[in-house]
Amino acid sequence: MLDKLGGAFAPKPSSGPHKSRECLPLVLILRNRLKYALTYREVIAILMQRHVMVDGKVRTDKTYPAGFMDVVSIPKTNEDFRLLYDTKGRFRLHAITGDESKVCIDTTSICYISCYCCLIFDYLSSVKFGLSSLARRVFHTSIHFIKFDVGNVVMVTGGRNRGRVGVIKNREKHKGSFETIHVQDAAGHEFATRLGNVFTIGKGTKPWVSLPKGKGIKLSIIEEARKRLAAQ
Repeated sequence: MLDKLGGAFAPKPSSGPHKSRECLPLVLILRNRLKYALTYREVIAILMQRHVMVDGKVRTDKTYPAGFMDVVSIPKTNEDFRLLYDTKGRFRLHAITGDESKVCIDTTSICYISCYCCLIFDYLSSVKFGLSSLARRVFHTSIHFIKFDVGNVVMVTGGRNRGRVGVIKNREKHKGSFETIHVQDAAGHEFATRLGNVFTIGKGTKPWVSLPKGKGIKLSIIEEARKRLAAQ
């Protein structure tokens, strides 16, 4: 994403809801991805005018970390983008509609929901680990829960299969080691990954959020070459 001739330095994300290796600072989103600014100073000028919102809150920190499932909104241009992964494991700014921008899917824990967007819902003692919750940021209340069960659609958020979308086919438990999840995508390709790399995004085969181009189906090198030739 960054120009290899642009220098040896890059903006480091601030401390926040995402790990530094699993997020994009706002300066890279506005300058390098959306092309709304040419320089670092122009990004600061845009943010200080309070034009950019992340998950419904105005952010003025130029290196604020935006990560997986975060919604970046620019009310001035009436645009909303959700940060998802493509099948090559890169962050993709997926344009969404205004209604979908109010919805987020987050992971849950035993007695509270710790969201990707840094929200916490307390005292849900009946919720077990492995669920995902659909919440509306406007009211900060959870609406539905997705169990981490066989047959539900997931997106891989880590490892070599990051960005792929498919349905859980099997779950292998290994005592003293990592649990393995077997996933099958819409094209019928099967792959396996660790439990910690899988994020539930819907019940059954229908995801609750729209997906970027390709719908999470990874193409082989030959299929990509044929697709490029057909587009010429």
